[in-house]
Amino acid sequence: MRLNHLLCALLCVVVLPAQAQTSDEWAGYGDVFERGASHANLWQWSWTGIYGTSLAYNAYQSSEASDRDDRFDARVGVVKSALALGGMLMDSQPHPAALAEYERLKARGELGGVQALGLELAQAERERRGWGARVSSLVVNGVAGAVIAADGRESDGAINFATGMLVNELQIWTQPNQASSAINRFQPARLSLGPVTLQGEYALLVSPQELGATWRY
Repeated sequence: MRLNHLLCALLCVVVLPAQAQTSDEWAGYGDVFERGASHANLWQWSWTGIYGTSLAYNAYQSSEASDRDDRFDARVGVVKSALALGGMLMDSQPHPAALAEYERLKARGELGGVQALGLELAQAERERRGWGARVSSLVVNGVAGAVIAADGRESDGAINFATGMLVNELQIWTQPNQASSAINRFQPARLSLGPVTLQGEYALLVSPQELGATWRY
C-alpha cells in the first residue's frame, strides 16, 4: 500500500488539532525538505567522486601495476567502478525534486499536499534502503569475486566480494532519511470512535523492515 493511501485511511479516524496548520508546522516541513535536499546533493556528489576516483585508479593499475595479480584485480575493479559510477549518474535522489514540489505547494497553501508529499518521500527513502537496493550489488560483486576466484585466488575473491558489499552498505545507509525520521516522530492527535474521543499521539512508522502506525495516550 502506498503511504499516501495509508494517510487517507488514517485520517478517517485521526483528526489533527486545528492549530496544526501554523507557521511553525510549515517551518518544520520546510526544514525537513531543505535538509533532505542538501544531504542528497552532498551524498550524490560524494559517492560520484568516490567511484570516479576508484575508476581512474583501477584504470591506471590495470596496466601499470608491477604484479600480474594486481593488474588482473584492477581490471575487475574498472568494471565494478564503471558500473557503480553509471548507477550514481542515472539514479538520482528524489529529495531535490521533492523540495521544488514543496515550494510549489507552500505557495498555494496546500498543507495536505505537503503532508502527502512527505509520506511519498519517506516511502522512497524506505525503498532505497530495502533489499531491492542490494540485488544489483550482490550480482556485480558476486560475479567479480567469482572471476578472481576462478583465477586461482579464492581468498582474494572472497575479500573482493565482502569489500564490495560493505561499500554498498555504506552507500545505502548514508542516504538522506529526513522524511522518515520526521514521520516517525509522535504528533498530537485526537481519535474519535463514535461518541468516544481520545486525546493522544500517533506516529507513522517507516523503516526498511516495516510500515505501520502507532497510537499512544
